[in-house]
Amino acid sequence: MIEKHIFLEDIDPVVFYGVNNSHLQMIKSLFPKLRIAARDNVIRILGDEEDMAKIEEDLASIQRHVLKYNSISDEDILDIVKGRKTKAEGVKDVLVYSVSGRPIKSRSGNQQKLVDAFSKNDMIFAVGPAGTGKTYLSIALAVKALKEKTAKKIILSRPAVEAGEKLGFLPGDMKDKIDPYLQPLYDALEDMIPAVKLQDMMEKHVIQIAPLAFMRGRTLSDAVVILDEAQNTTPQQIRMFLTRMGWNTKMIITGDMTQIDLPKEQKNGLKEALHILGKVEGISVINLSQKDIVRHKLVTRIVNAYDAFDKVKDQEREERRQKPPKGRRNQNLEEEYTILENSDNDFN
Repeated sequence: MIEKHIFLEDIDPVVFYGVNNSHLQMIKSLFPKLRIAARDNVIRILGDEEDMAKIEEDLASIQRHVLKYNSISDEDILDIVKGRKTKAEGVKDVLVYSVSGRPIKSRSGNQQKLVDAFSKNDMIFAVGPAGTGKTYLSIALAVKALKEKTAKKIILSRPAVEAGEKLGFLPGDMKDKIDPYLQPLYDALEDMIPAVKLQDMMEKHVIQIAPLAFMRGRTLSDAVVILDEAQNTTPQQIRMFLTRMGWNTKMIITGDMTQIDLPKEQKNGLKEALHILGKVEGISVINLSQKDIVRHKLVTRIVNAYDAFDKVKDQEREERRQKPPKGRRNQNLEEEYTILENSDNDFN
């Protein structure tokens, strides 16, 4: 009889053990000759060496399954112990899995272009309307890189444009003031990484979320860096951000040119960057459209309605610009009448 301790690392023990230890009970039933006990993230096993080798191998496979898919079922455990493929392994083109086990992958042609561009180039601009999955898919790509150890950290940033005047009036310290502007990034991460693991990663600075202003002076290496809401950057800000790129780093810059919060007289940084860098080797520009919207079906209708409204307003503005003022029109008519009158006199 030998005794071994197996430690559960990088996964949530609750997911591994199951609700009311249901998964643990199933493992015990599949290995009746072994005595198995668990506490916190440690599994204690007592039994013969032959059975011990088998359960060690299977528990390692179960851990890898939980780490990759963020969930496991009794059926999955049975398949692993019996040496069969699980259902999740049969699903193709999945980037990562949500904490509930839902596969996250591209859902449109342009989204797949973003995925392909990430593997080919080190800098990607993803531009499109709300709901096209720019930010969510970008974070999924970053989480995948982190899990596959092709990146050592994830750095997420966005400009807190609205904070310019209101930040000082919000309660709390700097983090408390800034967090509301970064909440969409937290939401995406919480959907892909278990809460306990996410908290640990943030405390160890494996995952960093900061406003754009905090990027100045840094060199970002061995990371996936995402700048969200880039349409709200000035030319100076986006230039500063893009030049933070270090060795073995990939950058994704997302933006929606229909949701600019900058003052009208302020030059737009994203628009300028796309114009200057659009054809630079190693940089991809992915344009998403209404067809790529993956939110509620009403979002597509709302975006289309506002686009139609904006086109009408632009047309009216152009017509007003081309039409001379009323006083100027009268003056032109008088000048034409005078010219005609003089012409008649000359003829006579």
